[in-house]
Amino acid sequence: MIIGVPKEIKNNENRVAVTPAGVYALVKAGHKVLVEKTAGLGSGITDEEYRSAGAAMLEKSSEVFREADLIVKVKEPLESEYELFKDGQALFTYLHLAPNRPLTEALLRKEITGIAYETVQTADGALPLLVPMSEVAGRMAVQIGANLLQKYNGGCGVLLGGVPGVPPADVVIVGGGIVGTNAAKMAVGMGARVTVLDINASRLAYLDDIFSGRIATLYYNEFNMMTIIRQADLLVGAVLVAGAKAPKVVSEAMVRTMKPGSVIVDVAIDQGGSIETVDRVTTHDHPCFERHGVIHYSVANMPGAVPRTSTYALTGATLPYLLQLANLGPERALLEDHSLLSGLNTYRANLTCAPVAEALGKEYVSPERLLVSFKQAS
Repeated sequence: MIIGVPKEIKNNENRVAVTPAGVYALVKAGHKVLVEKTAGLGSGITDEEYRSAGAAMLEKSSEVFREADLIVKVKEPLESEYELFKDGQALFTYLHLAPNRPLTEALLRKEITGIAYETVQTADGALPLLVPMSEVAGRMAVQIGANLLQKYNGGCGVLLGGVPGVPPADVVIVGGGIVGTNAAKMAVGMGARVTVLDINASRLAYLDDIFSGRIATLYYNEFNMMTIIRQADLLVGAVLVAGAKAPKVVSEAMVRTMKPGSVIVDVAIDQGGSIETVDRVTTHDHPCFERHGVIHYSVANMPGAVPRTSTYALTGATLPYLLQLANLGPERALLEDHSLLSGLNTYRANLTCAPVAEALGKEYVSPERLLVSFKQAS
């Protein structure tokens, strides 16, 4: 199989989808890997390192898309890339289709086999290709929030950990999953007072156990959210419903009650955002806006700011699945691995991810039903 690795073009996106180790493994398995020149530079990987691992380097992304059977990316394709798709091509990347109708329509129109990192799900409910970037984003959320709280950035001038005689800042985290847990780790480590809200009582019990009383846990409901948000210096939105648009768990009325100069970091923005006042996706160039006296940060590719760490964390998780897709071909790999099958969002002009179909008001088609003809033929 010919695997293509184009350079990422999203604003300040310096990650790359395959490292030299991945190239080496794919070439050793008998595949051809095409990498766009300078694709890895943002992550500290040179073209020569790719060549040494066995990759062929191409000048333009259009050449990569034209020649490859399977395109591997980090972030969802942008509009300028839609016209580069080949009919029937396979695509393996973060897609986040629920809030993105134009990309969904483009994938369906070109009959792309679109496999989304964020919906690959194991039998126990884990999301193995979302976890590494959720860990990065969760930790970054607090790091970024602490910086934005500084007065010259428009914040209220609070030091997250306080000092002797002066209390620390209050960090409120909505969602106790991977993002929320990692945000709590950073906030606790920096000395903040931390409260985590979640709807899952067993998850709250788990967090209470692993943090040994160093955080407060609170069951999420509207009343509790209205009460706790008033004391927040930093609010982290960390809510996830796999494949679906993020629910709005913090209303505009709640945001109005926050302290002047407090900060919101909505990590769920790549799925539409979980804070009602976060009504736009920002970029690393212009990451913030102010609403009701509160600083809002809503960059959709947060891990792109730390590409060296993020690239190696992500590709370590994606490579085993990429090898399956290459070695078996997409259809057989999907049939043989149910966790990979759960990642299938589009196939032959059909939407095969129920939460995406629901969010966009489109018909959902079972991927097993679509793949049965392939199974019978083989």
